[in-house]
Amino acid sequence: MTATSAPVSRSITKSVLSKEQSEGVGARVRRSIGRPELRNHDPFLMLDEFSVDKNGGFPDHPHRGFETVTYMLEGQFQHEDFAGHKGTIGPGDLQWMTAGRGIVHSEMPVKSQTRAHGLQLWINLPKEHKMCEPQYQELLDGQIPRATPQDGVVVKVIAGESHGVKSQVYTRTPTMYLDFKMDKNKTVTQTIPSTYTGFLYMLKGTAYIGDKGFEGKAHHTLTLSEDGATTVKIQTKDEDAHFVFIAGEPLKEPIVKHGPFVMNSSEEIYDTFVDYQNNKNGFERARNWRSTIA
Repeated sequence: MTATSAPVSRSITKSVLSKEQSEGVGARVRRSIGRPELRNHDPFLMLDEFSVDKNGGFPDHPHRGFETVTYMLEGQFQHEDFAGHKGTIGPGDLQWMTAGRGIVHSEMPVKSQTRAHGLQLWINLPKEHKMCEPQYQELLDGQIPRATPQDGVVVKVIAGESHGVKSQVYTRTPTMYLDFKMDKNKTVTQTIPSTYTGFLYMLKGTAYIGDKGFEGKAHHTLTLSEDGATTVKIQTKDEDAHFVFIAGEPLKEPIVKHGPFVMNSSEEIYDTFVDYQNNKNGFERARNWRSTIA
């Protein structure tokens, strides 16, 4: 009999440091996907690690054509939209918002908190879903399932699947979004569909990715090779690590992005501006609306 060798892991093709920059009002962000070196990582449009003081935030603004996924790490964030949807998410909580044909909303920190710290991911929608009705999927920290492949490794399964544990989040664009916390001196393998593109964003500590052990440090985005391999080997050595593992099925459609609108053509972007300015085709409720939390 011949011994079976371990499956080949995907490797890291690029490592990019996310430097802090100003965004919104009183907000500091470290942009991962969406910065010049990582303009689009189909199907992902943007990932920001944000830190907002109690007097800052993101006042009333529109979206069309994609999804925003807000995952809190510290503090609390309030959300309110023109349809009357309002809520607060705190540490470990998730809001998966499908903007679809149109949303106008406000995202602001709770004033009693010192700061709000989290991640916001923008996921592109395929052409057939860009004009769908807006939808929210909201999960408290305790409602997000965990996988524990071994002692000292905990994976929060925000979307997709890890080690037999599945998320209940419905993804119009097939997506996996995993939050890994690993103690030092651990090794874990994560499976990934062969066609998915993906990346890791390091929040804290150091991890070593792939068979060659590429070193990933805090605030770096590590893009995965697109070689059809279906596993990713991840190790820690002399320190703990905290990172998110995000991957999805590329849409392979034209991307035309203008601020908060993401469509497939310049004509559709023009139409979106007309719709927004004239409060129609999804923006009807924007007329005279102002949030109460901004």
